[in-house]
Amino acid sequence: MTRWGMVIDLEKCTGCQACTTACQMENSRLPNENWQDVLFYNEGTYPSGKLTWLPRPCMHCEKPSCMAVCPTGATYKTADGVVLVDWDRCIGCKYCMIACPYGVRFYAEEKQKSRPDIREVFPDPEGEKVWSPPWRMPDHLQNNKIGVGIQPKNVVSKCTFCYHRISKAPPGTKDLDPSDPTLREFTPACVVTCAPGARYFGDLDDPTSEVRRLIAEKRGTRLLDHTGNRPQVYYLAGEQPAIPETRTVRRSRDGEA
Repeated sequence: MTRWGMVIDLEKCTGCQACTTACQMENSRLPNENWQDVLFYNEGTYPSGKLTWLPRPCMHCEKPSCMAVCPTGATYKTADGVVLVDWDRCIGCKYCMIACPYGVRFYAEEKQKSRPDIREVFPDPEGEKVWSPPWRMPDHLQNNKIGVGIQPKNVVSKCTFCYHRISKAPPGTKDLDPSDPTLREFTPACVVTCAPGARYFGDLDDPTSEVRRLIAEKRGTRLLDHTGNRPQVYYLAGEQPAIPETRTVRRSRDGEA
């Protein structure tokens, strides 16, 4: 059985945020509701420190703490390893937002950081959904059961690995490579648009897949792995440890920062 996962090569990632923009447009997200966020921070201390970044999608954990605390079963895991939210069952209690150690869930009714409030500029004429922009996802692709499209009011949303795309991939596909014209339409939007080719998507359970090879050969590391959530997103960073805080600690011990 396929178990979808992602690998992000930090040596290739340029922090361009094309993934953020592609996800926003593909999934009709509100401003600042970045399912594919890129975090910028200063690593080390001045003057030897440097600006660096970390792409941070939903980790689609093997053992998601968000699912464990959901009182209605709205957060669930598919047979192919993707963590989703059923908007028809979500009551907006935000327990999952508190339980998630990665900060990758969103509640659309929060106060907007930008003005004008885009929800007021493009309101839903029926008053049931958060907003209704003219560039929204086509109606036939929107699906409350998998949390894809324009969400109803008072529910939590999150990255779905573009489940409306990957769930239609041909059976037995081990790698969703956007360079293959026959697979491009099934590949997550963030992977398709990544200019330096820093993102890889495939079957973590297939020993011959590209994601498995990269994890094995380049020491793939998972973010906050000590929480026990067992993320299905892996980071590569060459000779340096992949997770930012461990790189900083290592430099400090070596006297570089």
